[in-house]
Amino acid sequence: MLYLLFAPMADDIQIANLFRYITFRSGGALMTAMLIAFVFGQPMIGWLRRKQGRGQPIRSEGIERHVIEKAGTPTMGGFLILLGVMVGTLLWADLSNAYVWIVIFVTAGFGIIGFIDDYQKVTKQTTDGLGSKLKLLGEFIIALIAVWWATATATANGMDAAVTTSITFPFFKDFLFNLGPLFLVFGCLVIVGSGNAVNMTDGLDGLAIVPVMIAAATFGVIAYVVGRVDFAEYLQVLYTPGTGEILVFCGALLGAGLGFLWWNAPPAMIFMGDTGSLSLGGALGVIAVAVKHEIVLAIVGGLFVLEMVSVMVQVASFKLTGKRVFRMAPIHHHYEKKGWAEPTIVIRFWIIAVILALVGLATLKLR
Repeated sequence: MLYLLFAPMADDIQIANLFRYITFRSGGALMTAMLIAFVFGQPMIGWLRRKQGRGQPIRSEGIERHVIEKAGTPTMGGFLILLGVMVGTLLWADLSNAYVWIVIFVTAGFGIIGFIDDYQKVTKQTTDGLGSKLKLLGEFIIALIAVWWATATATANGMDAAVTTSITFPFFKDFLFNLGPLFLVFGCLVIVGSGNAVNMTDGLDGLAIVPVMIAAATFGVIAYVVGRVDFAEYLQVLYTPGTGEILVFCGALLGAGLGFLWWNAPPAMIFMGDTGSLSLGGALGVIAVAVKHEIVLAIVGGLFVLEMVSVMVQVASFKLTGKRVFRMAPIHHHYEKKGWAEPTIVIRFWIIAVILALVGLATLKLR
């Protein structure tokens, strides 16, 4: 909004020229979102605690100490993150850019699905929320619309139609694999998979939000680089016009995440719930699709992939052999069962997320 207001004045008012710079507006979005999370955090926690009563239900068959230590903690803290992200983005982004609206659409859509799931869990005081089939159906419909919208936008921005439905590969500068119409399916799997992988990671205080922030910062850099023809040519990556504006959204997400972490740090005063984890994961997925770095998301978000794969392996092993590979899945609970302290698990997983983000960024240069 501020861009549309001040950018036209740039030739007459020198300070208004700042609003032409994506980097400046990204910083503004970060600070705005962070301040919103700081200011509204405590009132929202109090309001959710009054409304939810006993808070988020804790699985009795899970980690024993969670039933005692985490009982009564309110959930749906994703509202706080989404409030900061939406206000920060709408205030500082160029709202004439279609990619901004595509990312907002997926974030809000997945957030609504997550809210319904959280609401059913809290009101019924059960760990079973929205049915998995209905949940996935809603996610795939939103993802399908977003992938089609993103490919149509890329074509409208001058990208070759065959390239819009192609996959790029890290470490290879010229190799593209055109999936054709199947790219819609592939894109949906990336977005839905990302949303649910982050959702599975959200099991310990602060565990999910920091890797999400790290991934958002990484993809903010990638979006900025591939959205500039000069940087894209220098690094020999695929130029995707218009995607640079996604950096503003990533800045808002980073700021909102920092503000939320203030309240979610151990011992957490609030959980993000599916309202936050699904929406943030979906946002990362659609950003990866928009900037044509879907495979890099699997590297940068490798921690989320590990969490999801651990659940899949556990389920498959138990159904086929009746035996469990891990003491408990997702894998962060496996280490809890082994006696690791919660802060130890969280911080070590953060370190892994940082390392994977650096590897992901390295793919921009090593081609």
